[in-house]
Amino acid sequence: MGGGGEYEDVFARAKAYEGQAAAVGGVGKDLVNEPMIRHWCEAMGDTNPAYAGADATAPPTMLQAWTMGGLSGHTGRSEAYDELLGLLDDAGYTSVVATDCEQEYLRPLRPGDAITFDAVIESVSERKTTKLGTGYFVTTRMDVRVAGRPVGTHRFRILKYVPAGRRRSAPRAEGAGAVAKTAVATEVSRPERPKRPRPVVNRDNAGFWEGVSRHRLLIQRCDGCRTLRFPWLPGCNACGCPDWDTVEAGGDGTVYSYVVMHHPPFPAFDPPYAVGLIELAEGVRMISNVVGVPHDRVRIGMPVRLEFEQVDEELELPVFRAVERSAG
Repeated sequence: MGGGGEYEDVFARAKAYEGQAAAVGGVGKDLVNEPMIRHWCEAMGDTNPAYAGADATAPPTMLQAWTMGGLSGHTGRSEAYDELLGLLDDAGYTSVVATDCEQEYLRPLRPGDAITFDAVIESVSERKTTKLGTGYFVTTRMDVRVAGRPVGTHRFRILKYVPAGRRRSAPRAEGAGAVAKTAVATEVSRPERPKRPRPVVNRDNAGFWEGVSRHRLLIQRCDGCRTLRFPWLPGCNACGCPDWDTVEAGGDGTVYSYVVMHHPPFPAFDPPYAVGLIELAEGVRMISNVVGVPHDRVRIGMPVRLEFEQVDEELELPVFRAVERSAG
């Protein structure tokens, strides 16, 4: 990964961006609105009456939905943020994965609210080694407002890294001689096809991934109210009970909703491909790939069956294969 002096230089230069703006004068592309709230609640299976009717509010966890720029992005992203990411790219940390977010809700959002926001580069970590690889965690904090008053805070953290097992390419340098030297190094260590991003495994979901390793799709079940839940959570979102056990999914499901991914391109994937929100026979929903049928033939209500796909030598994932309906 290079000498300690090189690391100290990259870290010091990256730390200098802390406190600088990541986005200035951002404006939500849409007002808070009932159709988006309805679609969100339908996708999440949230039937809370507070999110419908004349006095509806938006689910608090939709906070980021009102600030996202879509494929066209936002024009308010700062030069400082682009420079920071460019610095890490130039140092060889070219892969990126979103790792987690933290949100704080100060007041409910209502249809008609116009969202504005600013963001700051809050922190750059020391170089860390993870299961994904070695790199730097970059945290931005977005302050969301309505009519100039704070309504929420969204912290978003990414890891800029070199995938585990892959040599970091030589940092970019000026001059023809340096360019030639970098080209030779790249030729010698030409990387194989990039691997798919690894799931983030933590103490709350480790049991799920252990089940996947044994070809079992495990669903949490609350010890208090016996409600099934997915994805895995540390406590029941129905009654608050922290105790739970698991049941194994039978594997049958239907496509509740889906999207076909065309953009952005990513070397580890082959677009277009279908990503479905699968409703399992047990009543919970999960997101996974729909396989065994062309992407343009996936339909809502299509029956699917669980299987486990070995996507590379280290990673196996649950996917859902389309099931042909019987003629009878």
